[in-house]
Amino acid sequence: MTFQNPENEQIRDILVNAKTIAVVGLSDSPARTSYGVSRAMQQAGYKIIPVNPNVTEVLGEKAYPSLADVPDEIDIINVFRRSEFLPELAREASKTNARIFWTQQGVYDEGAASYLEQEGFTVLMDLCIKVAHSVLVGPTRN
Repeated sequence: MTFQNPENEQIRDILVNAKTIAVVGLSDSPARTSYGVSRAMQQAGYKIIPVNPNVTEVLGEKAYPSLADVPDEIDIINVFRRSEFLPELAREASKTNARIFWTQQGVYDEGAASYLEQEGFTVLMDLCIKVAHSVLVGPTRN
């Protein structure tokens, strides 16, 4: 069966109810897409948790080397890594308390999605969280 993202109403519900987004691959460079998207989500009211072993802090938030190191509850795992890393990230994600796994535009792996869905995750792939938020929720969540 071919992967399909959830319907817009479910995506909107996810975005309205989420509070914390762990961003895997978040760069500390303002020129990078991960930084701009995460900053916009932070400005929309979400707590951003950077997950990147190469940085110590991004957007004023402490960074963690892996999802396993994040002590906080995670509502959404947002991935800014290449598609070939998704199977490994899916296994790592399955050991967290998160239940939403979201990959950015161009990032897609059917096997990782299938695995995560079997683990009880809602999976969104090849979809920019900032664009979805802008279209389905608006400038703020309230």
